[in-house]
Amino acid sequence: MPQDVLMVKTQSHDYPIFIKASQNKPDLASQIVPFIKAKQVLIVTNDVVAPLYLADLQQALVAQGFAVETCILPDGEVYKNQDSINTIYDTLLKSHFARDCTLIALGGGVIGDMTGFAAASFMRGVNFIQVPTTLLAQVDSSVGGKTGINHPRGKNMIGAFWQPQCVLADMATFKTLPDREFAAGMAEVIKYALIMDEQFLAWLENNSDAINAKDGAVLGEMVYRCCDFKAQIVAADERESGKRALLNFGHTFGHVIEAHQGYGAWLHGEAVAAGMMQASLMSQKLGLIGADEVARIERVIRQFGLPTVPPSIAVDDALDLMGHDKKVQQGKIRLVLLKAIGDAFVTADFELSALKAVLSANA
Repeated sequence: MPQDVLMVKTQSHDYPIFIKASQNKPDLASQIVPFIKAKQVLIVTNDVVAPLYLADLQQALVAQGFAVETCILPDGEVYKNQDSINTIYDTLLKSHFARDCTLIALGGGVIGDMTGFAAASFMRGVNFIQVPTTLLAQVDSSVGGKTGINHPRGKNMIGAFWQPQCVLADMATFKTLPDREFAAGMAEVIKYALIMDEQFLAWLENNSDAINAKDGAVLGEMVYRCCDFKAQIVAADERESGKRALLNFGHTFGHVIEAHQGYGAWLHGEAVAAGMMQASLMSQKLGLIGADEVARIERVIRQFGLPTVPPSIAVDDALDLMGHDKKVQQGKIRLVLLKAIGDAFVTADFELSALKAVLSANA
């Protein structure tokens, strides 16, 4: 695949996702140049991604006449906090960045979320471009404008909706992505299939060998399909007042794992994978899906090297953490559950005893 372009339509503005598979090293500059408003550019990345891609991107932009500064943050979910945001602000202010500047997020979901939040809040909103380098970021967090940071009592509790000007996803970045990080991204891919399209789940099952081998063409098709799913949902519900909440399948359970274990101990995708199993078991317990469907879900999750069993967490601790989830409304925990594979819905209509039973299975 040379390149595909997918448009995301939102009330804020429409923007393209460029999906490409460079043959050798990624080309991270050429598509994004038209979306940089003025000369001042800040590339935000981390100390893992920087040695791989920062110099090439910075040099390419400087050659185009841009004044480029960089901000290199420590890698990891544990650093997705106010201190890191202040580091970005410090760089912007020390270099006298103006309101027409552009921030570029070069990295995974953590970098994308923080850079987007900094862009949304610096001078009440500046230009922002996503250059995701992980699978999870390419198929999920870079698309749709959710930005933010974590709080010790809850994941992504502080943030804003702020759409990027464009997204550039190059499959060549997967050549340097550790297998564990790649697998974590597959959790979000599987999620799309479970909530929206059973045929896509069958496609994943049939193409698992090529996906795990990181075949560029197959990955390009996979990323395109996931971004298309996400774009459809974001177009219908930009600020998560309805349908967009379906994208949180497995996340209410998964965020409990992340917060309880300490951010970074479990990768986000690993926690979501185990959370999807818990959500599937909850769906079975309520009589919505059967044992065969639960077994199929477990097989697919394992097929891509992801965990299906959460760590041991006391039920009261899990419920307390769930009480801080953004999907809580009027004091009621809301869960994304399955009526069938490919058919999800959001509900608070369940007995607490059923939820406790699922949570206690590994407590």
